[in-house]
Amino acid sequence: MLAFADPDLDDGPRTNKSATTRMCAVTREVRPIDELIRFVVSPAGEVIPDLKRKLPGRGLWISASRQAVAEAVRRHQFSRGFKRDVRVAPTLVVDTESLLVRGVIEALAMAAKAGQVVSGFSKVEGALEQGHVEALIHASDGAMDGIRKLDAVARQNTGNNPELREFPVVTALTSEQLDLALGRSNVIHAALLAGPASKTFLSRSHILVRYRMADDDKTAGKTA
Repeated sequence: MLAFADPDLDDGPRTNKSATTRMCAVTREVRPIDELIRFVVSPAGEVIPDLKRKLPGRGLWISASRQAVAEAVRRHQFSRGFKRDVRVAPTLVVDTESLLVRGVIEALAMAAKAGQVVSGFSKVEGALEQGHVEALIHASDGAMDGIRKLDAVARQNTGNNPELREFPVVTALTSEQLDLALGRSNVIHAALLAGPASKTFLSRSHILVRYRMADDDKTAGKTA
């Protein structure tokens, strides 16, 4: 008797390093893995997100959006996908976002330890003028006046050279979360400098923003 691969489940973490796409169990669309979240079943039988894609066991992939995860819960997609009774917390959508936020905070803290972050309006402005900035970071609850001023400095220092790419502006964290990541108080503005830790922060920030916004720009696919 021939055995066929299950289209919903992978064979475990990183078993196929060449795989760059997976099927979303909700939308049935094949998407890049950076646009998906892997879920596994814990030893206690509870569905948990595997954001780093390293947890043991077979994984079920869902589009990285609140709506898609909510649909998976509503439609009992986890029990069907894993083909067993599993426990799904009613707060899974919120818990997943909280873990994404924690990952972004941890990545920013690592970038700061590596010397790849400067914070404070004056230091950020100076780094922009020197052309050392890979990304701007603003607290999501920061005053618009300072944000506009630094954004203007950024445009001034890139707009005159068409070969310079526009660097990202990250507003995914609150001031309190920036304080936690950088180990200081009242952080509203920061700048990310070049380095591998910075790339990790940007990657994690991207998936958090996608999780929050994908339903609005329809990049998560239809879940009807």
